[in-house]
Amino acid sequence: MTESTDVPPEIVARLRSMCLGLPEAYQEPAWVGTRWRVRKRTFAHVLTIASGWPPAYARAAASDGPISVMTFRSSGPELDALAGVGHPFFRPPWGPDVGGMVLDSGTDWDEVAELLTESYCVLAPMRLVALVDRPPD
Repeated sequence: MTESTDVPPEIVARLRSMCLGLPEAYQEPAWVGTRWRVRKRTFAHVLTIASGWPPAYARAAASDGPISVMTFRSSGPELDALAGVGHPFFRPPWGPDVGGMVLDSGTDWDEVAELLTESYCVLAPMRLVALVDRPPD
């Protein structure tokens, strides 16, 4: 019997509530899992790795699963710092500004909200970024 690759609905619901609070953000099915976009740019993607599939994600997260993971955008020192922390963070090799995080029972959802807001701001037009309530640097 194969393991389910569906993301637990409670994870999708939590991410949805965070992502859709951002200006002009929308949700859609991805090639696997669910993604949130601004304009046509993906700022968050969640999926479940099961039985080593999808293989690129399994390699990046160093797990055959079953685990749920989220990818997001970040930049510079913050992304390097997250990658250096190790679990729950990982660094996918398919983009210089892509970070990953395992979502499990130990997930700090306040941290996820910050990561999603930053990810959105990396990709959104400046006009939309100006509408986002962000803490000062």
